[in-house]
This record gives sequence, structure tokens and C-alpha cells, in this order.
Amino acid sequence: MFDILVYLFENYYTPQACPAADVLAKRLAAAGFEHEDIDDALGWLYGLAETTERCVDLAHVPSSGTRIYTDSEYQQVGTEAIGFVAFLESAGILPAPLREIVLERAYASPESPVPLAKIKIIALMVLWSQEAEIDNLVLEELLDDEGVRRLH
Repeated sequence: MFDILVYLFENYYTPQACPAADVLAKRLAAAGFEHEDIDDALGWLYGLAETTERCVDLAHVPSSGTRIYTDSEYQQVGTEAIGFVAFLESAGILPAPLREIVLERAYASPESPVPLAKIKIIALMVLWSQEAEIDNLVLEELLDDEGVRRLH
């Protein structure tokens, strides 16, 4: 599923450039992705769209508070992933409302705790869904999987 998300980022400049779900599914199948992975990715993207719609008005509201994570969040998302999200937030890359979208989408991941490489893709997709400007160095970090670039 995460390979499909990276593929979408690389091949569609904005989410609006993506075709309708049925056409996209056919294109992904033609690109060699498995149908189960395509269904998972499209479901995940649908969840992203729903979450983003609920939070979009808050995306540009400045936040001066500190996010405190519960023990269950640490277990579900993982210490390494939470640390990376906190880094993105402290660097000004991920505003608080987008952080919450990243965390919500991490909860939707089939893996627990979420590996660092996957939280990077989740963050990338959240930023992509908002058409946020992403600095090249940040983009390289988000596409880096322990020294292996995730470009197709």
C-alpha cells in the first residue's frame, strides 16, 4: 500500500490531478500493483480525504500548545514515529492540525507500531494532500528509507 502512495506522489503533482478512483485503480493495476494493495491504498486515501475535510479549517491556525501523547498512542504509533512527527512540527514543517491528521492516518496503518519509513510516507501524503510547499531537503528525508530512496 505504501509503495502505491509514493507512486501517486511521484506521478500526480496534486491530489486534484489524480483521476477518479475507478480509473486510478485501473492505472495502478496496469502499473503492476496488486488489487488488494490498490484497495487498501484507495481506502487509506479516502480516510485521508475525510480526516482532512474535518481539519482543513484548522490547518492554518497557529498553535502554541504542546501535544502530550498517551501510553496507548506510543504503543500504537511508536516512539520513533512520534519523535519524527515532533521533529517535523518543531521545524515548522507540520502545523498542529496536520500533525493530528498524520497521527490519525498512522492509526489507520495495519502495522503497530508504525515503522519510521511509513510515518515519513504518511507525513508526505498529508503534506501532498494539502498541496504544501515541501523544501527539497525535507522531501529527500521523507522519501529516504534508511539510506534507500523510495522513488520509482
